[in-house]
Amino acid sequence: MTLIVSLFFPCAKQELSKITMPVIFNEPLSFLQRLSEYMEHTYLIHKANCCSDPVERMQCVAAFAVSAVASQWERTGKPFNPLLGETFELVREDLGFRLISEQVSHHPPISAFHAEGLNGDFVFHGSIYPKLKFWGKSVEAEPKGIITLELLKHNESYTWTNPTCCVHNIIVGKLWIEQYGNMEITNHKTGDKCILNFKPCGLFGKELHKVEGYVQDKSKKKLCALYGKWTECLYCIDPATFDSFKKNDKKNVEEKKNLNKVTTMKHILFT
Repeated sequence: MTLIVSLFFPCAKQELSKITMPVIFNEPLSFLQRLSEYMEHTYLIHKANCCSDPVERMQCVAAFAVSAVASQWERTGKPFNPLLGETFELVREDLGFRLISEQVSHHPPISAFHAEGLNGDFVFHGSIYPKLKFWGKSVEAEPKGIITLELLKHNESYTWTNPTCCVHNIIVGKLWIEQYGNMEITNHKTGDKCILNFKPCGLFGKELHKVEGYVQDKSKKKLCALYGKWTECLYCIDPATFDSFKKNDKKNVEEKKNLNKVTTMKHILFT
């Protein structure tokens, strides 16, 4: 305990990428390997390519973007920093993609990745600079960098940035992870946007893991609502129904039960 305190507290509120950490805090793989976990739910990209409706494509892309952070749940270990010029290659014929990632900068540590469908139907690429900060009892990872998904069949390009990840109880207690902040996904062809809010845990943990938001057209008209948990699933529902549920969520329990019956008319995007 004394060793941990002596390591961390001089670094309070500072960026940790240049600080040598004990290997006990690492998990046995590099950050380049962790990047390949973005592709765990590649079927959502294939599903988006099969959709003729741009709103449905945005729903699938949003589900893919949320699912990309799901693997971080209960992953409290820090991946090793790759060496400058280090690469990692992965081909998954069963999922229909190939990927290569490379460490392109050492200070600051920037990792770039490029994935594409084996049938030439999509390209997924970006660069990540995981900016780490220590806040006394927690370590915050802000993933700087833009992620891009291109659906070649539809000539569409989507971009977004990931939410902030925070590991709590870094000194004492059980480690736990939360994601918080906004994720704005933009379809640069149609102007549609999906704005998702990853909710912070809050005082009593009521909002832990919750994510919600809307798909909007370029005039900011709500086309559908998305909600769920980034650790479990994401649902799609009519925005008017969702707004009604949110307004009544503060009322009595009996009304909540009635609204739960309404929300059974929903479409699951990923689990």
